[in-house]
Amino acid sequence: MRFRFALLAAKFTAWAINIVAKGRGTNLPGKIALKFDPDFISHIKGLDPDKTIFVTGTNGKSTTTNLMAHVFKKAGFRVAVNLEGANLIGGVVVSLLKNCSLSGQLNADVVLMETDERFLPIIHKQLPAKHLCITNVQKDQVQRNGEPEIIRRKILSVISEDMTVYVNGDEPNALSLGEKAGRCVKYGVDRNKSSFDKKNDFFSVTAPCPICHEAIVYDHYNIDNIGSFHCPTCGFGAAANDYLATEIDFDAKTFHVGDKVYDFKYSTPYFLYCYIAALTVASEFGASSDVISEAFADFALQGGRMETVKVGTKEIKYLRMKQENPETVQSALNVIADDPTPKIFLLGLDELVDFDPHYTNTFYTFDCDFRRLIASGIERCICFSGTVAYDAGLRMLYDGFAEEKLTVLPTNDDKTIIDELEKYDCDNVYLITWLHKYEALAEYVKKLNG
Repeated sequence: MRFRFALLAAKFTAWAINIVAKGRGTNLPGKIALKFDPDFISHIKGLDPDKTIFVTGTNGKSTTTNLMAHVFKKAGFRVAVNLEGANLIGGVVVSLLKNCSLSGQLNADVVLMETDERFLPIIHKQLPAKHLCITNVQKDQVQRNGEPEIIRRKILSVISEDMTVYVNGDEPNALSLGEKAGRCVKYGVDRNKSSFDKKNDFFSVTAPCPICHEAIVYDHYNIDNIGSFHCPTCGFGAAANDYLATEIDFDAKTFHVGDKVYDFKYSTPYFLYCYIAALTVASEFGASSDVISEAFADFALQGGRMETVKVGTKEIKYLRMKQENPETVQSALNVIADDPTPKIFLLGLDELVDFDPHYTNTFYTFDCDFRRLIASGIERCICFSGTVAYDAGLRMLYDGFAEEKLTVLPTNDDKTIIDELEKYDCDNVYLITWLHKYEALAEYVKKLNG
């Protein structure tokens, strides 16, 4: 009776939210269900851990989950999935609710859930999935996560001999997590024209070996801290991947796995790892290469990866990527660098408003390489921030940017930023900042435009 009441209360809440604010009820109905029945998930009929997949890791969870869901649906599977990115326990419950009848029967062939890496043990306790896809374990949200080893151990705590894990074989922390599982399937990306090394870089950093904690040596990088690697101390290193993306053509937007060619519309090294992860899991669940190829060809990211706002003749392009770790900041820089036309670069890193005490940091920019961006035709760089504008400006100078082309605005005032931008003739503008700052700036421009 408790479960039935919780189910009806949560479904009613979800219905009411959908009427008032469509698309907003991604957590609250789940919280209500768990309030009335703390064991709500375990009471759902038809849940099968052998057909349940979690996707976790620092970067790429949402895109990888969306890709997998698209492939599964194309293959004819009924999928219960949290595409909205609500990856805490409440969001998982809401996604299951959407696929439950009023009697509590699950109407899905596969349960696919993006799961927050910090809360994975809590979610797994309620829903003991037998399949776990790990994208990577990197520096991220240092106020919440501390350092990567803390997160690696949280993920490790749920892995057991009756579980299959799908790991990024090019990332040391992810690869190390496969050793405890009953079965480990490795995926990766071959060396390609976007691969690079850091052997002579003054600001180069590497990762500690997750086994012996000595310095990892990278033979090459495909993206920051991900690529072919080995530990010269203990011998731990990238082994042969079971699924490997080869013959990568970023211009034609294609890659090979074996003798099969696949499209990848979002043709950057960052997104390529999402594609190969999705292909790996879907293949292991029986999706054919033809179905996967067809799904990749017509896949579209929800909401897109870039937003634009017009200021007079200027178009500001905001890269909507998670920018709380160096890997995604670097990916955003690389996207901008791929545009060879003259441009203005707005960089607005600032205080992170998460929980008290709020914090600032500059290590994300020091872990990144700005040289290719600088060489791509930056006519003016405007660094703005209430806290670290000068730090960001110095980082640009350290990588060789001309000081006479640099403007530093130690403020977040929207008018000051737009007034400075309008001093320059170039209409092609790129912006990297936190989401809340972009939203405030876009609202100011909207009012300015009338």
